[in-house]
Amino acid sequence: MIIFANRYFHPDQSATSRMVSSLAFALAREGEAVTVLASRQYHDRTGEVLPADETVDGVQIHRLATSGFGRRHLPGRVLDYLGYHLLAALWLLLHARRDDICIVCTDPPLLSVSVAPPLRLRGAKLVNWLMDLFPEVAIDLGLVRRRGIAARLTLALRDWSLRQAAGNACPMDAMARYLTTRRIDASRLRVTHHWSDGDEIYGVPRADNRLRRDWKFGDELVVGYSGNFGRAHDFSTILDAAERLKDRDDVAFLFIGDGQQRPAVEAEVARRQLDHVTFKPLQPRELLPESLSVADVHLVSLLPGLERSIVPSKLYGVLAAGRAGLFIGAHDGEVATVLAAGRCGLSVGIGEGQALAKIIADLAGDFDTVARMGTNARTAYETNYTREHGVAAWRALLATVQATPRPRRAAMAGARAEG
Repeated sequence: MIIFANRYFHPDQSATSRMVSSLAFALAREGEAVTVLASRQYHDRTGEVLPADETVDGVQIHRLATSGFGRRHLPGRVLDYLGYHLLAALWLLLHARRDDICIVCTDPPLLSVSVAPPLRLRGAKLVNWLMDLFPEVAIDLGLVRRRGIAARLTLALRDWSLRQAAGNACPMDAMARYLTTRRIDASRLRVTHHWSDGDEIYGVPRADNRLRRDWKFGDELVVGYSGNFGRAHDFSTILDAAERLKDRDDVAFLFIGDGQQRPAVEAEVARRQLDHVTFKPLQPRELLPESLSVADVHLVSLLPGLERSIVPSKLYGVLAAGRAGLFIGAHDGEVATVLAAGRCGLSVGIGEGQALAKIIADLAGDFDTVARMGTNARTAYETNYTREHGVAAWRALLATVQATPRPRRAAMAGARAEG
């Protein structure tokens, strides 16, 4: 049996849920016995509760009775995390079987530390799906002191849990390279890129896009941001560019989604009187093709210090929708490299609002280039980032894991903390 452990799963539409759901359903269709351990909450709907147990498209879903304080306030989020850690470890201790494969994700953070011991006791195999790298994300955002006791302890425990694993899946090369510097065996690291489902996300022409009409966009260039407004994303550069373009009637900005930074972004838009900026909530799954296609070009941002730890999964939806990307972050990072290699987007550094505004202004007067980059984006998607590519990579990883003997007993005390 293959067991997935992640707080969110179908029908939730958060980024980690979409990735886990896509792989779980694909493996079930291929005849695998698949079970998912999730919580009963939605990522973005506080108070709504999902069924405790159900089977969907061949996948057995067990939703643990964690607290549901939501993501708005840190103490409540921590309690939600701790409840899931405890209940997931207990469930695996009671139900995991010898040679089961448990694919453990990174929501909540450091989940691999909690579940590695019960999986080892039950003779099951651990595979870490490192969608984000913790505690590095918290350290690089300044939430945890880099040389403090908390950082050193959690790094040591996390590294120990990666060494216990039969495999560790990284979404990008930079993360895998970094983990080798933490003395994680390269033979247990596998780069498995994220993907999008081309049946769910595809381009919708302007003339056929109901949302574009309903949201009152006309012939102007619509510059979109769709996804999480998280701490890892830079919005100051985007807002600076928007302010420089506020008097143009051929450019509009569209922000779709929610997250920790959205209230601050909305307040700044109001303060600067950016009337050409529109906000919309995250759209249902069935509207994703239209939602992502409202924008002619999409913004993606990531603070450079987090390049090794986070890959913005929204990139793959943008490519699937056949839309050009404008990246704000490190010029030599993963997203910038993908856009340059596919000739489907451009990049600017953090703080380069003037350069971003110029790029947008130029594109507003050159829809042939916008269309060409959009076509190239869909080609890059079909060449490298389809669901079929992702599932094939996971199939190869799981075959390796199945052939890997369980690790010899290792003392947790042997783990070394490195900065």
